[in-house]
Amino acid sequence: MSKDQLVIFDTTLRDGEQSPGASMTKEEKVRIAKMLEKMRVDVIEAGFAIASQGDFEAVKAVAEAVQESRICSLSRAMPADIERAAEALKPAALGRIHTFIATSPIHMKYKLQMQPDEVLEQAVKAVSLARNLIDDVEFSCEDAGRSDLDFLCRIVEAAIDAGATTINIPDTVGYAIPELYAEQIRQLIERVPNSDKAIFSVHCHNDLGLAVANSLAAVQAGARQIECTINGLGERAGNASLEEIVMAVRTRADAFDVETGIDPQFIVPTSRLVSTVTGFPVQPNKAIVGKNAFAHESGIHQDGVLKHRETYEIMKAQDVGWHTNAIVLGKHSGRNAFRTRLQELGINFETEQELNTAFQLFKQLADKKHEIYDEDLQALVTDTRAAAAAEHVQLVALEVQSKTGETPVAQLVLNVEGKELKAESEGSGPVDAVYKAIESVVESHATLELYSVNAITSGTDSQGEVTVRLARGGRIVNGLGADTDIVIASAKAYVNALNALTNKTERTHPQTEGV
Repeated sequence: MSKDQLVIFDTTLRDGEQSPGASMTKEEKVRIAKMLEKMRVDVIEAGFAIASQGDFEAVKAVAEAVQESRICSLSRAMPADIERAAEALKPAALGRIHTFIATSPIHMKYKLQMQPDEVLEQAVKAVSLARNLIDDVEFSCEDAGRSDLDFLCRIVEAAIDAGATTINIPDTVGYAIPELYAEQIRQLIERVPNSDKAIFSVHCHNDLGLAVANSLAAVQAGARQIECTINGLGERAGNASLEEIVMAVRTRADAFDVETGIDPQFIVPTSRLVSTVTGFPVQPNKAIVGKNAFAHESGIHQDGVLKHRETYEIMKAQDVGWHTNAIVLGKHSGRNAFRTRLQELGINFETEQELNTAFQLFKQLADKKHEIYDEDLQALVTDTRAAAAAEHVQLVALEVQSKTGETPVAQLVLNVEGKELKAESEGSGPVDAVYKAIESVVESHATLELYSVNAITSGTDSQGEVTVRLARGGRIVNGLGADTDIVIASAKAYVNALNALTNKTERTHPQTEGV
């Protein structure tokens, strides 16, 4: 008997981006979207088109770049939102408008200040308008997990009659419990007369650590679309993790009457890319994509795995893309091999000049680091593009003196708006000295909210990838830097963040709500 198709709806570029500091540029969104397309994700929610001009341009760019996956834009149940979403989606080969309105008593009373009948009327008008603009419309009942079931039945039936072909029942605040959430989905499908005319979807947040469990319970109750993100990225505690959903359904095929179209070999490379772009490292013990996910420390476990892998491993590491750890390039690799491997990783350059610049940096890295891994290439490209955008402040030279028993001193030269300026400063450590020296020149008055160092690969010659998060005037931005010298990587990251603060087109997360 053939299984139902489980639609995988990825919202890394929309809900995932709403994590504080996880803002992405248009180019980064396109880069991630291309990898999601390679993975054969069914629906990619590219953004919230009306939220900002930057979001509009990003949705449009993703719609232009992706051909195989359906591209979606979120919109409130308002005409201006819906029309803006439709405009951004015009280039899409396959498009979807995802419109939502809150349905829980607490949201309707305090946020919307509307009566239930008014909410229902607005939902119907929104779905009808969207359906006149595009052939695929999804309707979400925001905070459905805390909504009255009778009212949900009414509004869902009306939305389907108005033209919605996907109905999303999100656990917006992460309040649901698997058994109760599954029963809510089951009741809706049974009680809504026209439920057979729509796919029921779930979008779970992880506030209680139950996003994946709730999503899978809903599938067993009849849901046929799951909204999720790479690495579980998202607001507050995040969303259901795409990799965990996909591999749970695949590994426990005996328990699920569904299958996905996902190509799992792209899971790990995509996880790494999202981590590099957002500056959010993946925890080592993260299921599927953490570096310890297939590691065995216990002697008993090691012995068992050596005798028969399935004694302690329920999945093959190679199936989710861990084989991409293999060395692919070195100092003798040519330009064509470099370009080809980047294309295999979903990375393309718009101009030959960009490729040449990246290749030169690759050669410099290869002189420092004999073995070049895919992780190194991802970081190199991110670092290259960050440097290319550094129009206001550039690091020209850096020297740090650090001796046991003495206060570290940093001396540096910055190019600020075309003028070279020197600075020197002491600090409690070499990185602190560097940052104080930079600040003595630029005087950004920004608050350093995060300083994180992540070794990209193993070994003492590994590149260090540094993430810096700065906040100023309500804006939060990430800066990224990578180098085999961790102090230089730190300086690059800080300068990158300063340029992001200066760049007025940088995404500022204007949206304050969503499903």
